[in-house]
Amino acid sequence: MILKQFDLTGKVAWVTGGTHGLGMAMAKALGQAGATIVVNGNSSQEKVEKAVQEYESHGIKAYGYLCDVTNQQQVTEQVVQIEQEVGPIDILVNNAGIIKRIPLAEMSLMDWQEVINVDLTSPFIVTQAVIKGMIERQQGKIINVCSMMSELGRQNVGAYAAAKGGLKMLTKNMATEWAKHNIQANGIGPGYFATSQTAPIRVDGNPFFEFINNRTPAGKWGDPDDLGGATVFLASKASDFVNGQILYVDGGILATIGKPMGES
Repeated sequence: MILKQFDLTGKVAWVTGGTHGLGMAMAKALGQAGATIVVNGNSSQEKVEKAVQEYESHGIKAYGYLCDVTNQQQVTEQVVQIEQEVGPIDILVNNAGIIKRIPLAEMSLMDWQEVINVDLTSPFIVTQAVIKGMIERQQGKIINVCSMMSELGRQNVGAYAAAKGGLKMLTKNMATEWAKHNIQANGIGPGYFATSQTAPIRVDGNPFFEFINNRTPAGKWGDPDDLGGATVFLASKASDFVNGQILYVDGGILATIGKPMGES
């Protein structure tokens, strides 16, 4: 009976930016739990099609679309198309995001606004387009991909941290407004994960690689598959009374102040 609460068979899950990286890892977990997956990208149709093929190679039913999630008109049209071609959206994962590593004193307004638009405004745009159907059906799951930077500051990522901190509070307000409609809005805060994007810095001798190994109680970087359980939980009936929470999947980083230099 407990396992059935995690079953997503018959559900449609839209994972924005789910063509690669952690978004793809989360979408695969949802698909393996039975959901039909919808992903989008905004770089090329070829990349979207390649992602769909990757899902299908794992036995997951998937659809891919080209859509800029910062463009309200495109998003509105995309939701209509998804619901016509795939079905009502039961699960929304706002995963699309970017980061620009620029000191705040040197950051242009254009760069600042681009990060805020993708990381904070797009979850508002996409959720607003999807939520109307969820309210009509009186059910739905929203998962916003936050970050440890929703809680902590760090050098040269001020715009990203501001956006992710805002997304944390947006998540809480989504839960506050829509809980009465049997809709749960929660967030996932990934720690540092071993992906193709982080491969260049995950080499022995790299100071940041060693810093994260030492800073993380688990003593290692996460595997993208480590996000699967949290994603399925927040997308399933098992989390029906969990709302407005951010679940950090970080190997324990946020639980500790760290350890002194030289301590094993």
